[in-house]
Amino acid sequence: MVSSHSPTTTAHGHQIRRCSLPLNSFYAWFEAQNDVTARKTIPPPEDQVLCLTTADVMKTLCRVNPRKAAGPDNIPGRVLRECAEQLVDVFIDIFKISLSSAVVSTCLKTTSIILVPKKSPVFCLNDYRPVALTPIIMECFERLVMRHIKDLLPPSLDPMQFAYHPIRSIDDAVSTTVHHALTHMDNKHTYVQMLFIDFSSVFNTIIPQHLIEKLGLLGTNTSLCNWILDFLT
Repeated sequence: MVSSHSPTTTAHGHQIRRCSLPLNSFYAWFEAQNDVTARKTIPPPEDQVLCLTTADVMKTLCRVNPRKAAGPDNIPGRVLRECAEQLVDVFIDIFKISLSSAVVSTCLKTTSIILVPKKSPVFCLNDYRPVALTPIIMECFERLVMRHIKDLLPPSLDPMQFAYHPIRSIDDAVSTTVHHALTHMDNKHTYVQMLFIDFSSVFNTIIPQHLIEKLGLLGTNTSLCNWILDFLT
């Protein structure tokens, strides 16, 4: 908790001033904006629960970065990677139970928040970027589910989307934008107008219930939608 009004010095020597809210309340405002109740849907009889194979789980564990910071469970990535062969059957059972019941254990959703200064000096809480450290095994679980979802999604996503693509970056977006602008301005008596919109904390303000409805329209089955909804709430 950060006391209000009085200056506070962090472990890194940065001083926070003009703080009117405790730290947890400051970052909890995202949740306060969401007044849509998350509701799971009863799966139809033909609905199939996602089944993860031993080979997929084994491959994911072997790719864990051994230097990655551990989450609140304090299980280092090196243990998961070096002991993958001994742990794979245990984790498959845990993942199967989670997917079939559409419930993610609270211990897997627990997160340690590390505050990284966006700039120096720090004057207020908004000058920090919260970095979430989740259990590494949950990140492996997420990666397995995400791979399945990406295979299911139809090729209807915007081809001009550059964020969150494994082979695209902000540099690609800038290059494409500049290319389109310069190509258009090759014509005489033309000009270019651009509008830039920055969505503040876009992931934190996503409404889970609306996201699940969209995933359902894109072909994700009910069981998996219920699991994602439980994970996000």
